[in-house]
Amino acid sequence: MPWLYFSLKPKHRAWAEPWQKCVQDRLTSLETVHIAEGCFVAPEARIFAEPGRDVVLGSGCAIAAEVFVHGPAKLGRNVSLNARVSLEGGAAGVQIGDDTRIATGVAIYAFDHGLDPERKIREQAVRSRGIVIGSDVWIGANACITDGVTIGDGAVVGAGSVVTRDVAAGTIVGGAPARYIRAR
Repeated sequence: MPWLYFSLKPKHRAWAEPWQKCVQDRLTSLETVHIAEGCFVAPEARIFAEPGRDVVLGSGCAIAAEVFVHGPAKLGRNVSLNARVSLEGGAAGVQIGDDTRIATGVAIYAFDHGLDPERKIREQAVRSRGIVIGSDVWIGANACITDGVTIGDGAVVGAGSVVTRDVAAGTIVGGAPARYIRAR
């Protein structure tokens, strides 16, 4: 529960900040993970990056337990990924704007497999167009965002939605596939 970290009293920060520094130092020493000041990363989060597939966390990001992130991925300031979020950057990557909230169980996949009937599924070509999620966006629990999608600033994606098309700024979408519900 990363939000608890940000509300700690000074006496608890005395042990919490050095502990969090150890967690973050371990990640940044092993991978091409870049973590700005003031972030929280649960020790149970799994963040994977390698050269050319960096993971960048802006200041104030909150990464909960059981989150899976595979770069390339760039998170702006004050982005939160709640428990069991799965973010796969593919080759083209995922960009998330400032102050965006992503609820429990959301799946974000910036790649897709081909469907050539002459080839086995495991032999299909993979493509990656990338995903862009704007600032001040809320993505509800267990939603899925597919490759090539852009979600505009201030949009809301309802819980359980499957987003296969771009979402305009300031709108609310929901369903599978996600459809326009109303303006925010």
